[in-house]
Amino acid sequence: MVAVPPPLGGSAGVSHRLGGPPALAGVVHLVGAGPGDPGLLTLRAAQLLATSTFIAHDRLATLEALELAPPEAVRVPVGKRRGGGWRQEEIERLIIDAALAGHAVVRLKGGDPFVLGRGGEEALACAAAGIPFEVVPGVTSAIAAPAAAGVPVTHRGVASGFAVITGHEDPTKPETDLDWSALAAFPGTLVILMGVVSLATTVDRLIANGRSAATPAAAVRWATTPLEEVVEAPLGQLPQAVARAGLKPPATIIIGDVVALRAQLAETPSLIRAA
Repeated sequence: MVAVPPPLGGSAGVSHRLGGPPALAGVVHLVGAGPGDPGLLTLRAAQLLATSTFIAHDRLATLEALELAPPEAVRVPVGKRRGGGWRQEEIERLIIDAALAGHAVVRLKGGDPFVLGRGGEEALACAAAGIPFEVVPGVTSAIAAPAAAGVPVTHRGVASGFAVITGHEDPTKPETDLDWSALAAFPGTLVILMGVVSLATTVDRLIANGRSAATPAAAVRWATTPLEEVVEAPLGQLPQAVARAGLKPPATIIIGDVVALRAQLAETPSLIRAA
């Protein structure tokens, strides 16, 4: 556990008219950092980072985003990793203690805090401790990763909706909460976050429940950044293609006929990919 030092004084940073008021002492700001490209950080997120005194950030938060904070701001990396890293209750205790110590706290989370980011748990922990909090939405990789790869999650005549699911359910649960028969039959696009490790199992479940093995599919790693990689293959062959490419987390899995549009849309770099 990291000891929380006292604030060093007033908040630093430049005021941004469109970014709203500065970060407040004694408040936890649950901030979405977006999918990776610092240009996709919101103005509100930038303002809060620039006026914070304490930042607890996960491993997907970019260096450029952290550089917006004042030099004297405390920065604590609280990333999780498979089989290790910070426990969720430790993170919650840290940000609450920092707020109680008088810090203007930013809890910086990749993507959006409330899209499979456990931001709801942190908000509930703050509420239970009587700590005021603000939720700042971020651009989720569930839509940004497909877009950066040239795949629209919805498209007239192809997909009228999309579903976002986790590829990493709570391992302590006795059984899955996901309805695989309904997901296999879903007529739109499936987007799976944190799904690389369990990809083979996910594909087997979908095909066993009726999803065609020929469904277009793709995996996008480090979307919207210079490190972006895309692997495209029919659903039944995607796990093998991902393994051959050596694709590791973090990656977003996209399943549906919209992936076939990539052949046309990815020919010209998008603004996101070119940033």
